[in-house]
Amino acid sequence: MTQALSSLSLDPRKTALVMIDLQHGIVSRPIAPHSGAQVVENGKALADALRAKGGTVVWVHVLINEILALPADAPTRAPDAPPAPAIASELVPEIGAQDGDVIVAKRQWGAFYGTNLEQQLRRRGIDTIVLGGIATNFGVESTARAAFDFGFKLVFVEDATSALNDEMHRFTFEKLFRHMGHVRSTAQTIAALA
Repeated sequence: MTQALSSLSLDPRKTALVMIDLQHGIVSRPIAPHSGAQVVENGKALADALRAKGGTVVWVHVLINEILALPADAPTRAPDAPPAPAIASELVPEIGAQDGDVIVAKRQWGAFYGTNLEQQLRRRGIDTIVLGGIATNFGVESTARAAFDFGFKLVFVEDATSALNDEMHRFTFEKLFRHMGHVRSTAQTIAALA
């Protein structure tokens, strides 16, 4: 059963696009249902549209060699893996980052803990976050949960987000994100910018 979408109107001055981990060491990995190139393309379209209307654009990247690594049955990075090259932690140029965009470096899955992201958003009067990136149920979901707890309104851009596999992506969007905020496409989100 398809649920009707409520109308969505975004005030660009109070809205920030937060894109997670569009960097060399992550975008090139096999992901689904959308390729890294598709996520980057849609993220750039969202950034260009929001920036043109006076909104805030935030690019978050993880410092791969400094990421929190605790003992786990299925670690995301092998404990004995050699250090990643520095470029792995750098944002890909295809996102088209501009002067005035906010760049946040993180050392864990979520973009809030241990960073100045909340302060950057609050100082700009942001009350709504448009969220996307890679991977859906790691960095994006961790960031979404913190943003929800901080009281930010959320818009999740389904085709500007992707996961390690389609099942993880679909589960997070269908069973979690639609309870936390609005789920929209890139085109629908751009159209909602008042």
